[in-house]
Amino acid sequence: MAKTSQSKGRKDGLVAENRRARRDYAVEDTLEAGIVLVGSEVKSLREGRANIAESYAAVEHGELWLINADIPIYTAANRFNHEPKRRRKLLVSRRELARLGEAADRAGRTIVPLKLYFNERGLAKLLLGIATGRKAHDKRDVEAKRDWQRQKARLMRES
Repeated sequence: MAKTSQSKGRKDGLVAENRRARRDYAVEDTLEAGIVLVGSEVKSLREGRANIAESYAAVEHGELWLINADIPIYTAANRFNHEPKRRRKLLVSRRELARLGEAADRAGRTIVPLKLYFNERGLAKLLLGIATGRKAHDKRDVEAKRDWQRQKARLMRES
């Protein structure tokens, strides 16, 4: 009997995407990090349930932590469930950790989660971005440029 996929998430493994991050921040560099999860969190992610929109990463005591990410409880786990907004440890090499810590210490920079997904091997990964916050007028400029590019492409297709 053939094994069928039980996953309710997307085919490409994407669980959650922080779409506001690209608007609110100018992402300078990206980095893939592993994430330490408990069993009920993995089950919840496999169902495609997570929210990383209001979360961020921080270097504390020589470790990288994901703060304020919401992975809802997995109802079938019953009493063995996890706390939905707990801090989760991120796995990066020492060199990457030093680089992230150095980048985050500079004025106006933060470590923002961009995507939460499962890689080809089935491991949960988090795409982090080293970003600088944008002011309101910068956001409007970026939006205007994006709209113009979209309109230009539409005009090129029509002609």
